[in-house]
Amino acid sequence: MAEPLRRAAAGEPGPLDGLPRVSARAAPPAAGLAELIEAGVPVVLKGLFGHWPALAAGQAGQLPAYLKGLDRGAPVPVMEAPARTLGKFGYGTDLREFNFTRRSARLSDALDRILRLAGEGNAPHVAVQMLPLAAQMPDFVAQNPMPLLPADVAPRLWVGGPVHTRTHNDRDHNLACVLAGRRRFLLFPPDQVANLYIGPLDNPPPLSLVDPEAPDLVRFPRFADALATARVALLDPGDALFLPRYWWHHVTSLSPFNAMVNYWWGDDALGVEQPHDVFLAALLAYRRLPPAERGYWRAMFETHVFAGDGAAHIPPGQRGPLGEMRASERAALRQRLRTAFLKS
Repeated sequence: MAEPLRRAAAGEPGPLDGLPRVSARAAPPAAGLAELIEAGVPVVLKGLFGHWPALAAGQAGQLPAYLKGLDRGAPVPVMEAPARTLGKFGYGTDLREFNFTRRSARLSDALDRILRLAGEGNAPHVAVQMLPLAAQMPDFVAQNPMPLLPADVAPRLWVGGPVHTRTHNDRDHNLACVLAGRRRFLLFPPDQVANLYIGPLDNPPPLSLVDPEAPDLVRFPRFADALATARVALLDPGDALFLPRYWWHHVTSLSPFNAMVNYWWGDDALGVEQPHDVFLAALLAYRRLPPAERGYWRAMFETHVFAGDGAAHIPPGQRGPLGEMRASERAALRQRLRTAFLKS
């Protein structure tokens, strides 16, 4: 077992555990979800899913048997990295490739392999990630309902050995619920992108090139500034982490066997109102402009998009797209933009 994981398994603090902790609170009722989203900061929720039979199975050491009992035999996605990676899932030497392989297997077979490898020296690192439970194990969803979210927000299962998922972010809000083992989320605010040395945007998910557990500050000096803003959530079975969209997170599974269910929701904008696609369009439109013209557009975005107060001197009914648009005006603007983009 690698030294950081040995220390964690023994309950000894590591260098990242001394960072400020994410605050914890009792889980709110469903009506309190909007308050969490509006606050826009991570929070650990206690008691959110204490009624789940899956959690009871995990606390009794019977989660693999519980999951096998619900398995319908369909193939599941399995990721495997060689022992030399120390379980640190990320890029390979070529940033177009990753240091792990993907294959399909029956869930029961994958669980048996994960358990068999637990504690072995020089063993590969195996994990099942992002398993869509509504499609693969609908009885799990029926038996373990999530009261905080709408019923159409589907859960996904993550189960494996002691692995590390390199720093990345999500376009959705994330609710992560730990069933077995301990997990550490190292979190950075969304505005730390320049200090995290993120890889290519067209090879999703874009990952940080920095190993936060052993950072090379000569190669990545700005990462020290990112660490100054970081906070940590240490999650035990029964804990849930609400993670607002765009927060960067590095996730470490700290036990020989770990399991988590998560929910993603909120990224439902489409077409010309989808922020990520509009950002990519902005790369095409502005990156090659002369510096003076980029300065103009930077000021336009800051005034009218981010500050949002650049039209205060215009009567409200005459602000056009700079004001509060009626549904018909939004539809007309969307159609105008679709027509413009079709010409390119």
